[in-house]
Amino acid sequence: MTAPTLLVAGTASHVGKSTVAAGLCRLLANDGYDVEPYKAQNMSNNARAVVTPDGDDFGEIGVSQYVQARAARVTPTTDHNPVLLKPHGDGKSQLVVQGKAVSVNTAGNYYDDHWHAARTAALESHQRLAQRADIVVAEGAGSIAEINLHDRDLANIETARFADARILLVADIERGGVFASLVGTLELLPDDVRERVIGVVITKFRGSLDILEPGLDAFEDRTGVPVFGVLPYDDPGLPEEDSLALPSEGARATFGGEDGVADDHAVTIGVPRLPRISNVTDFEPLAATPGVRVVSLPLTASLEDIDAVVLPGSKNTVDDLIALRDAGFEEELQEFDGPLVGICGGYQLLGQRIENADVESTHDVTEIDALGYLPTVTRFDPEKQVRAVTIEFDGAGPLAGASGPISGYEIHHGATRIVGEAVSLAGDGAATERVAGTYIHDLFANDGPRAAFIDAVYAHAEKTRPQGVVGGTDETGPYERAANLVGSATDVQNLLSTLGPSRCSHRQ
Repeated sequence: MTAPTLLVAGTASHVGKSTVAAGLCRLLANDGYDVEPYKAQNMSNNARAVVTPDGDDFGEIGVSQYVQARAARVTPTTDHNPVLLKPHGDGKSQLVVQGKAVSVNTAGNYYDDHWHAARTAALESHQRLAQRADIVVAEGAGSIAEINLHDRDLANIETARFADARILLVADIERGGVFASLVGTLELLPDDVRERVIGVVITKFRGSLDILEPGLDAFEDRTGVPVFGVLPYDDPGLPEEDSLALPSEGARATFGGEDGVADDHAVTIGVPRLPRISNVTDFEPLAATPGVRVVSLPLTASLEDIDAVVLPGSKNTVDDLIALRDAGFEEELQEFDGPLVGICGGYQLLGQRIENADVESTHDVTEIDALGYLPTVTRFDPEKQVRAVTIEFDGAGPLAGASGPISGYEIHHGATRIVGEAVSLAGDGAATERVAGTYIHDLFANDGPRAAFIDAVYAHAEKTRPQGVVGGTDETGPYERAANLVGSATDVQNLLSTLGPSRCSHRQ
């Protein structure tokens, strides 16, 4: 007996599908159900390294499905997100199937040459999940009502059909026109998919529910679709899925606040907003630390009020190197004397040179000088390295003082070697007195490196750090907050009775 599937679909992108799905995963897991999250096809440069279904290898999936698996208390695998498209620039995306990079395509190439194989992989992953779960909580992508894509919409229409899914439609009231978007979405669905919609959840509501209720009644009368919940505007603190949550390339914005710490005791860490930035979740533990501001900087920004800089990951290191150089950010860095750390692509940027640059770049270049802050050379290779790591860490430079085991993951092309005076750091990393680079994502989710770096930033800024503050991400808090957000405002029992899962149905 296979488990029923609930597809959490949306009227648009960024309406709260990921939060609703994660909240349901934790709610159902808390209630004793074996839950498996799923998203047939995702588009994001925020990825995590996870095991393949057989547990013998590693692959990459979108961060939201990693988060949802953690919320469901199951081991994240590539089955949870079997098809991932990573924007590559120049109208192309890298296609990742079952965790492995397959090709770089335009949208036309993908649909013509790879879509059917991707659908097969997605179907097989769903079948494996449904055979071992009580319920599969699937997440759609963007809007389920994109009528130009209904014959090839893998994450929405195809999932609804091959998974025999029931659909929970999510709409964001903060955007305005919530009832129009809901009714319009229902009107545009194919008849067989429209019949699968069992209810609606409205998200990001501010104000009095009494004022909204006439609209809810009118919507239900018009469509016959029940409203299962109206979620208040809240952010449970789940990692962001993609770059939609980032400020635009020309805007400066803060990732996190100072938690009431006075300005004379707060430090500011700048993260340049690279055009092809990836894995921005690396900075959330820093932003969650009281006394630390993490600021997204346009490449034209001044570093005058910045105490430290972290160069982020990049989907296209060489293209972002050229972009920051053209924007004048290289000159800003040359005048900067504070702690400087690069992660993954940011680490590659800090070196002396990048070889085999055409493996990643959309520019006609095979070798390029990098920023020159570390005596390292990176050579790209077509084969991508994807792995989870647990390593004994011995910090140096702006990470000095951190020691002991740390965990994280690596997703990158090529390898970096030290060619001059530098300390080897965390495997393939390198450090000098004020500069450090590593391939390990989630570095700052580990207490030691995070505390060491923040200490170095405070020391450089000549400020006193608030005592007894460790900061960092809360491993369980966001999942429980998402569950409370969804559970407190949603008729989950009515939803479940409509869906009809049974505990341990997969063992029958």
